[in-house]
Amino acid sequence: MTTPEAEQDGGDAARPEARLERAVRAAEQALIEYEIAVETFRVEVENFSRLHEQKLGPIYARLEELDARILEARAARSGDPADRQRAEEARARLAPIPGVEDLLHGWMDGSGLFPEASAMLTDQPVRPPQRVRPSEEARKLYRDLARKAHPDLAQEEKERARREEFITRVNAAYARGDEAELRELAAEWAKGPELKRGPSRAEELYARLEWLAQRKELLGLLARELEDSAIGHMLQLAPDDPDRLLDEIGQGLLAQVTEREMELAALLGEGEGQGRGESQV
Repeated sequence: MTTPEAEQDGGDAARPEARLERAVRAAEQALIEYEIAVETFRVEVENFSRLHEQKLGPIYARLEELDARILEARAARSGDPADRQRAEEARARLAPIPGVEDLLHGWMDGSGLFPEASAMLTDQPVRPPQRVRPSEEARKLYRDLARKAHPDLAQEEKERARREEFITRVNAAYARGDEAELRELAAEWAKGPELKRGPSRAEELYARLEWLAQRKELLGLLARELEDSAIGHMLQLAPDDPDRLLDEIGQGLLAQVTEREMELAALLGEGEGQGRGESQV
């Protein structure tokens, strides 16, 4: 035997507006989870990019310098105008540019590599690069805050603005891996007002679903851009141990440095030998 309350619930569930409301709520939660995943991956890509530049940037710079010197040595031996042009172009690419220190995160200035960078190339002790990788607790706090305070859950413009300002602070703290600040933000949000969602008309619900679909499509484009980027590809090769991947790449680059140094030494040695032979004639 059904109760009047059950009959009323069944009637509500049959209403098109009720079904739309459930669909909108499900779509909102799915979009928020997707945004959390995309933002988490964006932070990981950004952090890995920073570590990649800090750890391997000096080695790339050394390889470029060796390539330029090899081309210059070849041009000096051959006297060929084409060789000289290639050498000049390679050297021009290494010319200091304004703001190079900022671009290379403090590894190089107009006079060349800093001591920390040189130490990395000679296996000497070096100050490790700053690691900004959110802890598991920071990830948990971030996800919880994003679910509760997401601007898409607001129905009024004033509340949306409040949530957008708050989520901006949450994203910044998460990007820094600042677990303490995330805890403070969680406490702050717990004290703030929580607006009740009012009833929506069918037309508004349809418009809401359409907006959610468009937002998800934009996030999909961003996710694909991150995944298809060079750093994104590298990070996906070793998501659980990116340091190991950087070490492996670094070892390969250092092997290339050794090869270039040997090639340059051979070219310079041959040039000196030819010079001595000519002087004896």
